[in-house]
Order: sequence, then C-alpha cells, then structure tokens
Amino acid sequence: MSRLSAPNATDDLSRLAAEVLATRGAAPPGELAALLEDPPRVTPSSLVFVTEQPSMLGMSAAQLSFLRPAPAAVAEPAAEEDDDEIPELFCPGPVRDNAALGEEVNERMVEWAEQVGIYEGRSEHLRSCGFGRLIMLTHPGTDDADRLLAATKVVVAEWAADDYYLDEEEVGADPARTAARFGILYGVVDPVPLPHRYEHELRRHIEEDPIALAFRSGMEHLARYTSVTQMARFQHQMSILFTTLDQNASWRVTGERPPVWEYLMHRHHNSYLPPMILIDAVAGYELPPQEFYDPRVREAFSMAGMAAVLINDLHSMSKEADDDLSLPIALMEQEGCTQRQAAKRTVEIHNELMKRFVAEAAALSLVGSPMLRRFLAETWAWCGGSREWHATSRRYHADKAGAA
Repeated sequence: MSRLSAPNATDDLSRLAAEVLATRGAAPPGELAALLEDPPRVTPSSLVFVTEQPSMLGMSAAQLSFLRPAPAAVAEPAAEEDDDEIPELFCPGPVRDNAALGEEVNERMVEWAEQVGIYEGRSEHLRSCGFGRLIMLTHPGTDDADRLLAATKVVVAEWAADDYYLDEEEVGADPARTAARFGILYGVVDPVPLPHRYEHELRRHIEEDPIALAFRSGMEHLARYTSVTQMARFQHQMSILFTTLDQNASWRVTGERPPVWEYLMHRHHNSYLPPMILIDAVAGYELPPQEFYDPRVREAFSMAGMAAVLINDLHSMSKEADDDLSLPIALMEQEGCTQRQAAKRTVEIHNELMKRFVAEAAALSLVGSPMLRRFLAETWAWCGGSREWHATSRRYHADKAGAA
C-alpha cells in the first residue's frame, strides 16, 4: 500500500494514469452476472465442496467471448508489441456511490484516528484522502455506517503501519527495524498471551504506539461483525501482508531491485486482499471456510486482489520514493521499457488477471453455493469501487473537489 502523504505528481506519467482510469467507454458492467452470456442457474442447496466438483472452466471460458484473443493478436504478436496505444482497463465502475454515507464514515474515521494518535497534525490530509468513501464504494452490500466504519478503521491502520514502519522517516520509519516492529504488531493482531509478569509491558507498548493502538481499537470494532473464522481469516491475511512489507524493507536496506517475476509474486501477497478479505463480513454473511479456502476460489480471489492493487501501482509510479517500487518501475528498470510501454504493460497484466477472474468466477458459479456466487459478485464490485476511488480521491488528484 502506498504512503498516505505522497505528493501529487504533475508529470506526463500522472496524467496518463488519470486518463487510463477515467476512460470507461468499454468498461464492463458493475454487476458480474451481466457479464455472463448465460448466467448459471443453480438451485439453492446445502454448501458444496468446490474441489469435489468437475471442472467447468473450459465451458465457461468458451461462453465469454471477450476472453478470446483476436486472431490478429495471435497471428502477429510483434505488431501488438509495437503498438503504443494503451488499452482500456478491464474493470467496472462502482455499483453504488452514496456520497453522504461515504462522508459520514469518513468523518467518523478521522475522529477515531485523532483519538488513537495516527497521522497526528495531518487530520485534514487524512480526511481529504476519503478512506470512508473508499469503503462505501467497495462494499455496496450494506448501508450500515458502523459496519463500514469498522472496515475503514482496520484499512487505515494497515495504511498507517506501512507509513510509520516502512515509508515515512519523519514519523519514525526505519527499514532496518521494519521486521522487528511488524513482529511485535502481529502479536497485537493475533494477541499473544504473555506470562502475567510481562503482560503490563505489552499493554504499555500498545498504549504508546499509535499503530498498535489503532489495530487493537479497529479489531475490537471489527469483532462486532465477524465470526471466529472471519476474524482468523483477517489475522492470517495480516501475517501475509506484514511478511511482504518485511520483504520490501529488505530490498531497501540491501539496495536489491527484484526482477519483474519476483515483484509480481510480492504483489500477489502485498495486494488489496487485506481490505477485500472483509467483503462478506461487512455485508453481513459468511462464505463457509470450505469454499473460501478452496484452491480455485482462493486463486480467483487473489487474482482480483492483485489486479486491483496494480491500479494503485499505475497511479503511484511517478510518486514513489527513489528506493520504492511499483510494477511500471520494475518494468522500466528490469526490462528496459519506456514509461509509456511500462504503463501499457501494467494495464495489460491487470486486464489479464481480471479476465481470468471472470472466467474462474463463471466456472465456480456453476458448481458453488449461492453465497459463493454472491461473494464472487461482490469481489467484482469491490474492484469497481476501488477503481472509482483511485480515479477521484484527493490522495491522487488534488483538484478533485468531490473526493473527500
């Protein structure tokens, strides 16, 4: 996740990223079912184990004509390489945009941030980023402001942890200490039962560290709306995120620049899955573990999370610090791409991932439970809401008057 206080860039690269997000002439529909030529009809029944069902991917992919490459692209791959035109993002717009609801959640989030002490003295900038609007856009399954606020708190805590422990030296970030600090923080996310003699020291650390306090407070709020397994899911995803942030810190300390394949593996784990993991909890239902952790469901969900964060990479490529990375930067450094070629390649990779998600969602919808179909549809909607936020947030566009 990118630093909160990155300056707004004004170069050609930033304008290009904004144009890519704003171009929606061929955007797919926000409702996933509308994308399928023959929506599956599945009689509601007891939950199924998806891994026990025969694979339907071939049939589903064949039904989705937009997934098939054009003959010219297959016959003449070199021509595509020479073409400088950046394709449109294969990503929907938002299903719901309730400005008043987003503002309510955002104001309550800023008040909470001031209470726990994160982004001290920068409340107005935090407000202008519109994280409450982000969660409103990405979770159209509920209009409950308190549910949305619970998700917003932990998302902002995640962003702040990146800033305070890795990115922003002015608030104490030090890559050499990142791994040790995240090790302690995970003991807050997944609480450690210390011997009584030492419990008070951990409590004191939490009270004195705004990031630890933000996570404890946010998770206490989140626990009102999660089952035991949903909270365990969130904790597991946090451990993955913290590990990949440690990986990022090691690159900075050593000066190593990873090849593109390694960066993409990093982005698979350091993706938007941490906020996306709460899709069903925020909406008020639970996708059963046997479906959520089915390898094909997990793969499809992970592809959507990675694709969504590449939109962030596209926007951040001209705003990162010299020692930071994004996919466009990795492509320029490792494969000799120009800025425009790197942006084009990033969009193409995003589109490949999103189209693969749709194909898998179509296949899984034929054999999964009604809740799985809802979860996949809301994953698609999450990506559309995220795109809208990136296109309108003052985090990226200082001139967007309605983005707070």
